[in-house]
Amino acid sequence: MSKLIIEGGKHLEGKVKINGSKNAVLPLIAAAVLVKETHLKNVPKIKDVESMLGVIDHLGGSYNWFGDNELIINTENLISKPLPDSARKLRASVLFTGALLARFGEVEMPYPGGDIIGARPLDTHINAFSSLGVELRKGENLCLKLDQLKGGAIILEEPSVTATENILLLAAGMDQAVEIRLAAAEPHVQDLCDFLVSAGVSIGGIGATTLKINGSKNGLKKVTHEIIPDELEISAFAVLAAATKSNLILSPVKFEFLDSVMLQLKKMNVNFNIASDSIAIIPPTSSYKAHRLQSGLYPKLASDHLPPFAVLATQAEGATIVHEWMYEARQSYVRELMKMGANAVIMDPHRALIIGPTPLYGKEVTSYDIRSGMSMVIAALVAKGQTVISGVEHIDRGYEDLEGRLKNIGADIQRI
Repeated sequence: MSKLIIEGGKHLEGKVKINGSKNAVLPLIAAAVLVKETHLKNVPKIKDVESMLGVIDHLGGSYNWFGDNELIINTENLISKPLPDSARKLRASVLFTGALLARFGEVEMPYPGGDIIGARPLDTHINAFSSLGVELRKGENLCLKLDQLKGGAIILEEPSVTATENILLLAAGMDQAVEIRLAAAEPHVQDLCDFLVSAGVSIGGIGATTLKINGSKNGLKKVTHEIIPDELEISAFAVLAAATKSNLILSPVKFEFLDSVMLQLKKMNVNFNIASDSIAIIPPTSSYKAHRLQSGLYPKLASDHLPPFAVLATQAEGATIVHEWMYEARQSYVRELMKMGANAVIMDPHRALIIGPTPLYGKEVTSYDIRSGMSMVIAALVAKGQTVISGVEHIDRGYEDLEGRLKNIGADIQRI
């Protein structure tokens, strides 16, 4: 297993290219099942993308990379068969369910896994599918089959992002109209909607919590689509720049998806300048200020935004409550920050208290999931001395060439 070794305390400076959104590209690869040829631009080359493309290959599709980050997926000769066991390792593999049901009327797959951050049951997906005429058979694998397909209105039990995307993918391949109420509205849900509209699907209410979909059983047309910049990379690199008191310019940026991030930066007294598609983080002229960190439904801060901001909280004056309302097992990074000298306490499965500012010191720490891994990298760059981070395979799932991009702005980082 790889490890990252980081010497902290360096001033960083330069430009950081923001990659395409991980959370947007994964449902788009699943959506390629419905489209004979899909041309995606601004695709991040990360492990999760490789895993999703592996499923396409397993089902008889093909794909080709062009240049650094362009991808063409062809699914004209796709066949229906159980998904490979490798899909078990990736939570996003569940997104193939809606698309394969729409194309073949059935799907068999291993129960999806992913990061260990808390309970993430599939009840919302299953119950929504059931209301559209899908039958479930539980066993060693998850087996779903269309009985008598029917449209109508679905009220999601919770505004689940992946459930919303799954129903969108099934509805896109149906002749009946489908309405999703209490739908998720996250940026990557909107990006999937835009992709499907380009393919010929009619979708009303994009960006709202009620979506009205009129798809087509006769197939969708070829699509060329550019993936939105990753708002989670933007917030993480903004926090990285602020916590290390560095000068960084982040681009490209779509500010329409960043209201809560920009507000949090302001509340914590981070200096920045914005242009049409970039943000420049500037060293502080006064102390950073503690401010409550609470995840919520979009457009509030997403759960994935919190771990990097928690590192900044260790460098801010005052007490910060970190409230992760959704997942009950996502505070592993707080324990790792405490190893490095953070004055913090885990109050309960959903809340932690961080009091700053405190110096951080290089230690041996572990990345337990994608976003905690990024928070460990930020903490290591802030810390005095050398930090060794294990569990780097989690970071590789979500960030393309992270150490290369950090070296380009002056970080002392190496992989062993």
